[in-house]
Amino acid sequence: MSSPFVHHNGEVRLVIQIPCFNEAETLPATLADLPRRISGFDEVLWLVIDDGSSDKTAEVAKAHGADAVVKLTQNKGLAVAFQVGLDAALQLGADVIVNTDADNQYSAANIPDLVKPITQGHADLVVGTRDIANHEEFSTLKKYLQKIGSWVVRQASATEVSDVTSGFRAYSKEAALQVNVVSQFTYTLETLIQAGRSDLAVADIPINVNPTTRPSRLFRSKRQYVRRSAATISRVYAMHQPLRVFNIPAAVFAAAGLILFGRFGWFYVTAGGEGHIQSLIVGAVCLLVAMQMLMLGLLADLLRSNRVISERVLRRVRNIELTLGDYSTIEDEPTPDP
Repeated sequence: MSSPFVHHNGEVRLVIQIPCFNEAETLPATLADLPRRISGFDEVLWLVIDDGSSDKTAEVAKAHGADAVVKLTQNKGLAVAFQVGLDAALQLGADVIVNTDADNQYSAANIPDLVKPITQGHADLVVGTRDIANHEEFSTLKKYLQKIGSWVVRQASATEVSDVTSGFRAYSKEAALQVNVVSQFTYTLETLIQAGRSDLAVADIPINVNPTTRPSRLFRSKRQYVRRSAATISRVYAMHQPLRVFNIPAAVFAAAGLILFGRFGWFYVTAGGEGHIQSLIVGAVCLLVAMQMLMLGLLADLLRSNRVISERVLRRVRNIELTLGDYSTIEDEPTPDP
């Protein structure tokens, strides 16, 4: 694991980013709780990403001490706002980036503990995990869905994070450079699977939460959340493990085809070669499907290799941009610049 710090005139900088959408009412309390000094950092900056709000979120952020505000022209979704925030935080010279929510559900007092594994060189990504089982404001159904979903993501990401939907996270500069969010739904699942499958060091720590100030706006119903989360997990896992995704069903079809061929052969020998031609036909179809899926898996794996190379090139381009001060690929530049 590489060192998380690149020093700027001898200073180590932490950027706390907050993606927002119509958070003019809750943002003042969130900003009021954020720290200005944390051990190990010479400077702590606050960055607010206004995701096309129709209220005065950007103005409220500036009035309550935000060092930089990125204002998107229209609502693009939480995942896009998060990615834009990472790019802007890197532009601001971040060595470590903390992401938190605008509704103040996560306790800002835990930020020093959240960044500690990174400053000590033990992790590239740290997730603040809530005590889901004893969370009084979570229904029994939500707790069950969280438990099942977290288990699925742990298998997909090869990590041991217990609360995979927590948005309270710390990223090293190296991790931020490698993250590429494709989904417009949420970044929590996608970035965790990416980090785990990209061999970044992932850790989690227990955190405290504040009372809920408003219901979640990320989804309209639990059914929609489960459906979109399952689609995100499946797509990201397939991006990183395409051979496994295609080889497992290919093996099933191949086994079925061979069994049917064996059935035909058995009756051919014992029954004098009469009948059961349907086993031969269906078996041949199964073997053809298996071969096609195997070829698709090989093609997908070649595309994965190409994606890995492209991500390495993109990371180097980002590093060059940061070195030269060219941020033309960032959608909206933060203002004012510190």
